[in-house]
Amino acid sequence: MTVRDVVLAGGRVVDPSTGVDAVGDVLLRDGKVEAVGGTLGRPDGAEVIDCAGLVVAPGFIDVHCHLREPGREDVETIATGARAAAAGGITAVCAMPNTDTVTDNQAAVGFVLKQGRAAEASRVYPIGAISIGQNGERLAEFGEMVGAGAVAVSDDGRPVVSSQLMRTALEYARAFNIPVADHCEDPTLSAGGAMNEGIVSARLGLRGIPCEAEEIMAIRDILLAKLTGGHVHLCHMSTKGSVELIRWGKDRGIRVTAEACPHHLSLTEDSVEGYNTNAKMNPPLRTAVDVEAVRDAVRDGTIDVLATDHAPHHHDEKQSAFADAPNGIVGLETALAVNITWLVKTGVLSVGTLIDRMSCAPAKLFSLPGGTLARGALADVTVFDPGKEWVVDPAAFRTKGRSTPYAGMTLTGRTACTIVGGRVVFRAS
Repeated sequence: MTVRDVVLAGGRVVDPSTGVDAVGDVLLRDGKVEAVGGTLGRPDGAEVIDCAGLVVAPGFIDVHCHLREPGREDVETIATGARAAAAGGITAVCAMPNTDTVTDNQAAVGFVLKQGRAAEASRVYPIGAISIGQNGERLAEFGEMVGAGAVAVSDDGRPVVSSQLMRTALEYARAFNIPVADHCEDPTLSAGGAMNEGIVSARLGLRGIPCEAEEIMAIRDILLAKLTGGHVHLCHMSTKGSVELIRWGKDRGIRVTAEACPHHLSLTEDSVEGYNTNAKMNPPLRTAVDVEAVRDAVRDGTIDVLATDHAPHHHDEKQSAFADAPNGIVGLETALAVNITWLVKTGVLSVGTLIDRMSCAPAKLFSLPGGTLARGALADVTVFDPGKEWVVDPAAFRTKGRSTPYAGMTLTGRTACTIVGGRVVFRAS
């Protein structure tokens, strides 16, 4: 299919990968970035998109989301998730393997890729399972999955309890130059827990999950990365202690990277008041001290990446008693606005640093195309209005999921246009 030339005209072009931050044009041709800067003219037949007052950035990449297909298409499909991502300005997502059946072999990886291409929206990159069936017993065949298109391995949704299995995974993954993304949780400490352990959990009569449940596994993974030389990527970090451990590892040259999610950067355990199941997730929302520490870590680069951990559930499941409700919220369509509202507007991050954490760093760490507007790069571009205010209405989401703690809130920052491979896949009405 022939892709028309596209001129993104007169926007503030911000690309940390090339050091560009200036008003100008971006020309996209044949699915690639052709030129950036100044006034580039208007080629015959080109689609011209007026970007005055908007930010033009390399497309955002979400390295952690759950698309539920195969097995729970009633909750989400790869197509609805890819379209939701596009609406959120995310041009590529990495799909976690905790589906039914588990993405633990080359055929399952191929299925995810095929469905992603058919969606014709944001790109979908499969993440393969660390262990067969995510049972934590036998290593999956990394080589076959990587050959089929997997970009990382993870048992996310379940911690890798066995240190020996985690060691072997890190050693094996080195051969394929892929990260091992781990859900840091000691299940003997978190068992039966529903929220952060502390004063709020005691008052609500809910069993808590201590910060140490995350931190014990975080330091174990860091030490195993030191032992093996493998690349461990720590998912959804939420505590001050975890931040200190990651910083310790990086200071010693250990190959540890980490991500944080918008909800852990904006909300505290107080959001659970009233037994609000839309504030139930794993790891749970923590204290204001933890939130501040994680924000600081995103700012100084201790935490490399901002990801969503988009995890849709059926409405009826989320309406259960708090202790029985599943963990997880949707995030693809609110991530940009939450990050701008709580990080950029408050001065924690500049626009350029936000773009680095949502685009450039994810591309680099997971060895993905994109993350730059350099000439010849993939024409994946996010155009957004950093000052646009809007009220979160879950009924208007593209995702099938509706569970969000931000419902009814006024947020700042919204996607204006999302371009994948030079083709507009979302445009705000």
